[in-house]
Amino acid sequence: MLHLYTAKGTCGRATLIALEEAWVGYELTVIDFSKEEQKTPEYLAINPKGRVPALVTDEGVLTETPALLGYVAATHPEAELLPTEPFARAAADEMMAHLCANVHPAHAHIRRGHRWADDPAAIAELTRKGPEVVESTMRWVEDKLVGEWVAGARYSLADAYLFTVANWMEGDGIDMDTLPRIRDHRARVADRPATKRALEKEAG
Repeated sequence: MLHLYTAKGTCGRATLIALEEAWVGYELTVIDFSKEEQKTPEYLAINPKGRVPALVTDEGVLTETPALLGYVAATHPEAELLPTEPFARAAADEMMAHLCANVHPAHAHIRRGHRWADDPAAIAELTRKGPEVVESTMRWVEDKLVGEWVAGARYSLADAYLFTVANWMEGDGIDMDTLPRIRDHRARVADRPATKRALEKEAG
């Protein structure tokens, strides 16, 4: 039995959606960051990084969203959650890598500057600059998103990941009317039954 550890509003939401799309049995633990449950010895024994998501499998624990999405897709091929055609798969992987490597760190600089600096003035500058950097990383997504879905004609887990990250934008000070393709994509993913089930479970 798979066991997903996530927290409300985090990138772990993408894996939760993936599990719902796959119709796979799993256990869910929603960690409360306000209580610093991610720093408890019990959770650090599962994920020493002290972050989410973490997916406990029969073979071990996996972390990092692109890896978890790839695992769910590979272990449930009947659900067709990632493309098999080479270019479409590469497009999905490209988007997931961009969200993980570029958008997410830019988002984190706004709220967690202490990870990169100790000087209060430097942290304040990271917070000030952050929305501009986030907007530029999402502008690339906006330009890439020429159809309904990230990787062509079919929905994939790259869309679940983009949906998850796009829900951070207003909190980052981004006007979604300036990113209409992403705004409309977010609405399409939100309307999927698996997304609705995942959000209900995340909310408890």
